[in-house]
Amino acid sequence: MDFEKLNNNNQNFEIIENIEALKKGSAEAFHFLYQKYNKNVYRFCVRMLNDEDLAQDAFQETFLKVFENRTNIKGNNFAAWLYTIARHICFNILRQRKDFKNFDEFDDNLNPSSYSDETSNDDFGIKIAVDQAIAALPVNLREVILLREYEECSYNEIAHIVGIDISLAKVRVFRARVLLKKMLNSIAKEINESR
Repeated sequence: MDFEKLNNNNQNFEIIENIEALKKGSAEAFHFLYQKYNKNVYRFCVRMLNDEDLAQDAFQETFLKVFENRTNIKGNNFAAWLYTIARHICFNILRQRKDFKNFDEFDDNLNPSSYSDETSNDDFGIKIAVDQAIAALPVNLREVILLREYEECSYNEIAHIVGIDISLAKVRVFRARVLLKKMLNSIAKEINESR
């Protein structure tokens, strides 16, 4: 017997059970779903907005909207519905800040030396470089790469969350990866040369 599969089925059943209870207004179900998804949603908001204070606001508004709109939950993919709400809230904040880059706009003027850590901890420097490169992506590419690589969403889920065709979801993830590789090439080269 495959215990991992059994465990996943039990978790899925528990999520579905709590979704149904939330629709009826259960505070316990809301708490369960909040505990299950809060870290992922917060991480998504931080990376979308590149500002912890704004991310905290977006995060709180997301879960407020979840509770307010609990009767509108359709299907069993709560995570996709939740990320759709978080995405809309992040976009509204970005529009208010007028920080909304077009599809082909990105900042490839990253300075590799700004990522080197005086303590020579390459991993930390690389993490900062990756975070800043993701932040420099146009929003529509940033969101798909975050959903794919950090939130481990399928292309189908990304298409549903973003409201695009699955083929466009795949294209955007591909473009995001290409741009990230281009932005991070000089940083990787500098790190390799310093070793």
